[in-house]
Amino acid sequence: MSGPSIVVSATFTADAIEQTLAFWMRELGFDYRIRMAPYNQVFQLLLDPGGALAANRDGVNVVLIRFEDWAHAPRLEDEVHHFAASLKAAAQSFAAPLVVSICPASPGFDAALQTRMDALVAAAVADLSTVHLITPREIATLYPVAQPHDPLGDKLGHIPYTPAYFAALGAMVARKIHALRTPPFKVIALDCDDTLWRGICGEDGPQGVVVDPPRQALQEFMLAQHAQGMLLTLCSKNNVEDVLDTFRLHPEMALRMDHFAAWRINWSSKPANLASLADELDLGLDSFILVDDNPRECREVEAAHPQVLALTLPQRDEEIPEFLQHVWAFDRLRVTDEDRARPAMYAQSLERQRAEKQAASLDDFLRNLLLEVRIAPMSPKDLARVAQLTQRTNQMNFTTVRRSESDIQALLESGKAECLTVHVNDRFGSYGLAGAMIFRGGVDAIAIDTFMLSCRALGRGVEHRMLAALGRIAQERGLAAVEARYVRSQRNRPALLFLESVGLAFRSVRGEALLFRFPAEFAAAIKYEPSIAPRQAAGAAPPPSAASRDGIAYARIATELRTVEQILERDGADAARRLTPGPPEPPRSDLERQLCRIWSRMLNVEPVGIYDNFFDLGGHSLLAVQLLSRLKEELGIELSLEVVYGADFTVAELAKAIELREIEMAGADRYAALLAEVESLSDEEVRELLAKESGEAHY
Repeated sequence: MSGPSIVVSATFTADAIEQTLAFWMRELGFDYRIRMAPYNQVFQLLLDPGGALAANRDGVNVVLIRFEDWAHAPRLEDEVHHFAASLKAAAQSFAAPLVVSICPASPGFDAALQTRMDALVAAAVADLSTVHLITPREIATLYPVAQPHDPLGDKLGHIPYTPAYFAALGAMVARKIHALRTPPFKVIALDCDDTLWRGICGEDGPQGVVVDPPRQALQEFMLAQHAQGMLLTLCSKNNVEDVLDTFRLHPEMALRMDHFAAWRINWSSKPANLASLADELDLGLDSFILVDDNPRECREVEAAHPQVLALTLPQRDEEIPEFLQHVWAFDRLRVTDEDRARPAMYAQSLERQRAEKQAASLDDFLRNLLLEVRIAPMSPKDLARVAQLTQRTNQMNFTTVRRSESDIQALLESGKAECLTVHVNDRFGSYGLAGAMIFRGGVDAIAIDTFMLSCRALGRGVEHRMLAALGRIAQERGLAAVEARYVRSQRNRPALLFLESVGLAFRSVRGEALLFRFPAEFAAAIKYEPSIAPRQAAGAAPPPSAASRDGIAYARIATELRTVEQILERDGADAARRLTPGPPEPPRSDLERQLCRIWSRMLNVEPVGIYDNFFDLGGHSLLAVQLLSRLKEELGIELSLEVVYGADFTVAELAKAIELREIEMAGADRYAALLAEVESLSDEEVRELLAKESGEAHY
């Protein structure tokens, strides 16, 4: 398997999702191949160590299940328990993350049973950090489809859903893949006037502004983001007193001033204020999302700070809630305890900053900080947070190697590496799980694979204690040294300054990297000495880092690709046009014109001639089954697959088949009516009726 892949396995024929997934990968700029696993082999592939899912190491695995497809089993619940156990086994062995979508059952399926099975699978995967669940409710909320089910397609080819629902399913899977593969934003900067409320508090007065339903929905959305760990800030051109009075005089608002980690309410430019907020929060500008009603302000921010995601709210207020729901930048796959505690941690950080400014010296500040550092082997519950640190930590990070949960799990289970986690507390509160070290035991040295510490714990001597802990482990194991490899990135210069401050004499050049080989006894004795340790210059936000989300048009997706209809239309417009040579023969009847329109929509070909072959235009067996479903839906005609696989499947031949079928149905209807009439007649009347129908004389 060359290059990263998305491997899709399903309990039904799911090939129709491939086109939508490919469309979204192009839209997002992700270089993934889409590979469809063999039909209805979910259990086998989850358990096969040599199968397509297990072999997919750099991509994403997708499993689509419909409980109804297991209804033939003696007990469906046993099958679902078996599936849950298979997921757990796969989560422990697969290198690639696993996206599992529970797909809706047909209308006749037991709804109560479906609900129980949904809950069973959800409970089974709740603790599996590398398995990410999609529920039918989630799809219905974000991408509602009026007619998801296709009974004829299910009957003919085990294709249970309409093209519209496959588009919805593909979009939902793509959203999960996006959340898996892009670094998350951390801060939302909110404008005030005509964003948090309707009106201008400086002109209408704090009591004159209105918190209408769209703004109430916006505030509730932002409050939910805050609960998941996003930092909220205000960035607005106003007088501070007007904004504070507006919050005070509108207790019905979901947001309060204490929900905001920081604010810039003044008459300075938005770009300057965002840079100032980034400096105060010690975060890169690439962590920021600006939400504003003013397109000019957003363009100004984009020009000055292209790494900031600037979102202009829709002009029509009623579109605001749906717009926000479809900004993929807000999506979160999994929310850790550290995420939920982040707003409180930043509030504590501001208290520490004030205490540091008031202290007579840095030594005095650190003595009064009562710092506690606990370094211990990683527990399974910490896996998600450690993976998150590899994705987010930029400054104190020796190599900035990014790893997923499954990457770390596979590395540790191979026995080739170990992981230590670092929990930090002080008198102001907890920093949470702030650091981690992944290392390997070599012939004569401990080799550090990953060394990282969150920026909120820098400048306290925590990194010194981490390196000293590795020195002691080396001594205990009889190893001579601790080796730290430094690979330069845009933002990890603090890591180099730290390494040079504790052991510049042990530095050597190894290719494009630097190697620091500390003798074990030297490393074990490292201590933090504030008077000589290097400190980062304050007052400037760190430079932006390159991120895989660069170039994703979040606002356009939320505006132009937020409905299934929009997705289908755009997907069709992007598809390659496949035209037959020569001018197409135009339709000769209303039926042929209708069939040409149906073919054109399904095949993305314009125009379609009546003698163009369905398969020559790019059709395939799955589309043929969907075509038969469309004909039944729009024309009320049910045809067999024999029509599709005739010698020449063209519009003209299909029209003939439909006309013949209508004649047969009309004859059958007349015969049924005749039988019904005969049952009520006498023998003499029957003879007269038969003679009339046959055109013969009495006999």
